[in-house]
Amino acid sequence: MPLTDGTRLYARMWRPYTDAPVPVLLEYSPERLTDTTAARDAQRHPWYAAHGYASVRVEVRGHGNSEGLPGPEGDPGAVADGAEVVGWLAAQPWCTGRAGMFGIGPGGTLALRVAALAPEPLKAVVAVCATDDPDDNGAYHPGGSVLAEGLLSRSAALMSALCRPPDPLFAGEEWRGMWRRRLEAVEPPAHAWLAPRPGETDRPRQDAGEAQDITAGITAAVLAVGGLYDPYRDAVLRLATRLPPDRVRALIGPWPHRYPDHADHPGPAIGFLGETLAWWDRHLKDAGGEAPAEDPLLRAWISTPHLPHPSGHWVAEPSLPSPHVRTVAYALGGAPLVVDSPQHTGLDAGRPVPTGNDADPPPDQRAEDAHSACFDFPVTDEPVEILGRARVVLRLRPDGPHGQAVARLCDIAPDGSSTLVARGGVDLTAHRAGRQDAWSPGRAEDVTFELGTAGHSFPPGHRVRLAVSSAYWPWIWPAGDSAGFTLDPEGSFLELPVREALPTTGDRITFGEPDPYEPLGVSSPATLDEERPERLVVRDVARGEWRVETDPRPGGRRIHPDGLELTEEARETCTILEHDPHSARVRAEWTARLHRPDRAWDVTVESRCDISCDAAGFLVEDEVVCRDGAEIVFHRTWEKRLPREAGRTACRGGYAST
Repeated sequence: MPLTDGTRLYARMWRPYTDAPVPVLLEYSPERLTDTTAARDAQRHPWYAAHGYASVRVEVRGHGNSEGLPGPEGDPGAVADGAEVVGWLAAQPWCTGRAGMFGIGPGGTLALRVAALAPEPLKAVVAVCATDDPDDNGAYHPGGSVLAEGLLSRSAALMSALCRPPDPLFAGEEWRGMWRRRLEAVEPPAHAWLAPRPGETDRPRQDAGEAQDITAGITAAVLAVGGLYDPYRDAVLRLATRLPPDRVRALIGPWPHRYPDHADHPGPAIGFLGETLAWWDRHLKDAGGEAPAEDPLLRAWISTPHLPHPSGHWVAEPSLPSPHVRTVAYALGGAPLVVDSPQHTGLDAGRPVPTGNDADPPPDQRAEDAHSACFDFPVTDEPVEILGRARVVLRLRPDGPHGQAVARLCDIAPDGSSTLVARGGVDLTAHRAGRQDAWSPGRAEDVTFELGTAGHSFPPGHRVRLAVSSAYWPWIWPAGDSAGFTLDPEGSFLELPVREALPTTGDRITFGEPDPYEPLGVSSPATLDEERPERLVVRDVARGEWRVETDPRPGGRRIHPDGLELTEEARETCTILEHDPHSARVRAEWTARLHRPDRAWDVTVESRCDISCDAAGFLVEDEVVCRDGAEIVFHRTWEKRLPREAGRTACRGGYAST
């Protein structure tokens, strides 16, 4: 697919058997389409073609088999390329001139950013687990702190993907030269994520999204979709609130970072292709763009705590803010108390970006609660149902110039089990960024922040718990010299978005079963190797060290129908000493092998990312080794020291996630 500067992007297209022009659907993503997403693409694109749409998958410049060099994450050039692709597709004789875009994760975010440029043919978007603002929950500076495990995991996976070569089956003999140019240009993503951004270290942000509100430019209709267990779900409510109600619909379900028709852990999964088909038909065909009168602005799942398999029900909201939701304040109350959590508080946080693996969700929170200041509120005769973002006001007296405050909202069952509902936090130094007076130890100050979007019902007999800690590893990096803080409950509050009891609408909100599809036929040969635990927590009692070992399960060995053998292995390790914030360290190792026996093509990419810290800052070490057969064709190491102020982003709010 040609761009005006001469660069060609690699694409695959599925079209219906018809001579009549049809609308076009575009999935535009940096993910590699001939291997990484091949199985997923084979499920969605042919299905759309069978239902009257030309469905096109395009790789971003410098990724996969596309020409050119990759830009940084959020590269405006990639967004401009996407708008050009939309125009090129809409101008083809087989197209009606009307286009839609869809995607998950980076593909969904690109769809929103392209929509913000308002290319005339683009009439509709479906964005799944995406964000309109790089500074929301999924960002790398949550609440002014710095992500630890999440930043490492994302950087290591992206570095491995960036260093993989084009496939000679599709890129031809130019693959080696394209690969070499990419390798010479590649830089570790973590360096950019930990570096300061212009203007962000000296001014406070009022709320997530203030600096990057792109919704004003969006003229296409947007179906925003997220999961209650996905870190990007706040963007769903943000889009539904900011966009005109006639151009947006929102759906939040019991899903991780996956498409809703494949998100069966915890689930239930739904017939999502059918949902999107109705959206495309409404906005891209002659059926008209008006939504049915019974179509609510928001459909959301309300969970109930039945571990390990939560249940729940669907609710509908006609508008946002919802007329059915009111803020209920709970005063914490009690005498001041010191909060000085051990540094390993947070080991039961779960995976930063869950994808449906068994070990992804946060387990029982009793161990975390034991390291926190807990405030309980009984649920008596009627359930307390919440929908939206809880807000926390904490009156704190810091014991040092730096620190963190983390709050978790939990559901406590009669047997004492603790289910995580939502969480959030703030870096206390970043909280005061832009102010002239220093944070003085011993002086009280009110700190306000929101928790992540939640839909949850606390049953009668349970307790609503707010748990406050001064550490949350390995979710966020510990403050360099944190000494905890004194919490004054008399000036502190928990504000819940309580949804009033209504006659159930769940029986009126129905979804079809996941749509059948013909699988691509990727096989995974059996192995005699013993499977590693997905997530293992190890304690060295003598040293007081805690270690979290994670297998991200990138896929192991897979054989594709076109003969490609792809093998991926990864391991991530996070360590910390109980009482030493400077001991925190994260490390990830990825190995990817791409092999075509019929072409004698055998390439291996080994990458490593290691981040440690001291009182002054972060030390980031990266290494990449690339082999063509047995020959090492590229080997480079990077070592960069970044001050803590670089990773600390000015923020008046907090971070929020579940």
